[in-house]
Amino acid sequence: MKQFSTTYTYIFSLVLCLVCSILLSVAAVGLKDRQVANEQLDKQKSVLMACRMIKAGERVTPDKVREMFGSITPKVIDLLTDTYAEGVDPETFKEKDSPLLPPMDNAAGLSEISQYAQIFQVKKEGKVDRVVLPISGKGLWGTLYGYLAVASDGNTICGITYYSHKETPGLGGEVDNPMWKSYWPDRKIYDADGNVAIRVIKGAAESPESDPYSVNGLSGATITSRGVSNMLQFWLGEEGFGPYLKKLREDGSV
Repeated sequence: MKQFSTTYTYIFSLVLCLVCSILLSVAAVGLKDRQVANEQLDKQKSVLMACRMIKAGERVTPDKVREMFGSITPKVIDLLTDTYAEGVDPETFKEKDSPLLPPMDNAAGLSEISQYAQIFQVKKEGKVDRVVLPISGKGLWGTLYGYLAVASDGNTICGITYYSHKETPGLGGEVDNPMWKSYWPDRKIYDADGNVAIRVIKGAAESPESDPYSVNGLSGATITSRGVSNMLQFWLGEEGFGPYLKKLREDGSV
């Protein structure tokens, strides 16, 4: 068996690493547009699922997703002023380009919060029928990212979905379960005094008619359940989308 010198081995390893690096770089650059397109498509599908235009598990072609998303209007809200962000194109907005709010304690457990947030309006006959709001917050193992759809009364939940999380499959990971998602529609966000009342409880909740502010807990996932309640407490409160939803409740001026 032929023996190679140490120098030869080092040079061979270096060349091999260099070639592999070049191939990976070329592949990353070549696939970048496709990755961006797939990311955008996944986001659109999540929005459609939150407002129940697509059912959980339903197979929908990319062209169909884009067609359905045509009825949805993106907006960007400035959480510092509770108005639409000036000089920001909602169609091309990227959260990574948003300035950050000053550090603050928040129920969602987030270390940083973007000043601008992209929301989505679903319209019927020229009027807002539902709005889809981005929500995020700490669970057991990391941050959960999702969308909450709210009816035009600014108080009734239409649906919820999470598109990214690190929760344990079969426990906190049940936030992906269609059955758990089915408990959310028709629940109410605010009580008679305007306080955020929606929460995930331990055990089973009654029907939305008799128990409008409670949602079934996630069995064996107390921390994740608490995390969902906490993020809704923050994002639907005064520091989040509370002022926007208040305008929607009062006069629909959004």
